[in-house]
Amino acid sequence: MKLNFTGLSDPGLIRSNNQDAYYIDPEKRFCIVADGMGGHAGGEEASRIATEEIQAYLVENWQSPQSSQELLVQALWRANEAILQDQQNYPERADMGTTAVVVVFRDPESPWCAHVGDSRLYRLRNSQLEQITEDHTWVARAIKLGDITFEEARIHPFRHVLSRCLGREDLHQIDVQPLDVKVGDRLLLCSDGLTEELVERKIADYLQDNSVLEKAAYALVEAAKAHGGHDNITVAIVAVEEN
Repeated sequence: MKLNFTGLSDPGLIRSNNQDAYYIDPEKRFCIVADGMGGHAGGEEASRIATEEIQAYLVENWQSPQSSQELLVQALWRANEAILQDQQNYPERADMGTTAVVVVFRDPESPWCAHVGDSRLYRLRNSQLEQITEDHTWVARAIKLGDITFEEARIHPFRHVLSRCLGREDLHQIDVQPLDVKVGDRLLLCSDGLTEELVERKIADYLQDNSVLEKAAYALVEAAKAHGGHDNITVAIVAVEEN
């Protein structure tokens, strides 16, 4: 299958710096989105370290006999260890951490995704947008248990509390999954700066109404800013096309 990639990151309208990071490798065919936290310098550093470490591990081991599943798990563990090491070297960044969502297309295997935190992967197919990843947050677990509704979760004061992120010694699991992808699909990796501002119906509209990927990315970011732009906004889009 033929893949087209694009990405865009914006600090939004409130924050003075951008603690998000993303990386796209159109040759190896993978992409990463990370959303850092932990103060002005810490969040930016955490997302940078995670993105660089994951990218480096994937490139170094792309031709290895590891499965895509193993490759992704080890890449994110490496990122976690690198952030922990940086915390030791710079105690003022001891509370920094980051989310990460990664998608790889590695022939002859099917595509795979790995994620930690609440940066998301969506799939748009036949005008229907589906969230593929499950947020590692307090509210996502509360929804699953039936303690709160989806509508309540959107405004809950704990909606930003992560149950899992990179940069923690108590990180014990990396979620990985194979992806069902067909020609005509679009995949969207994004930070919560997008999903906090736009409901999924609107995200689907912008994603499908722009045939040029760069225009779709720009439209999503600008729409999030028009709805407040309270956080950094990052999107990476993959279009699956005929060879």
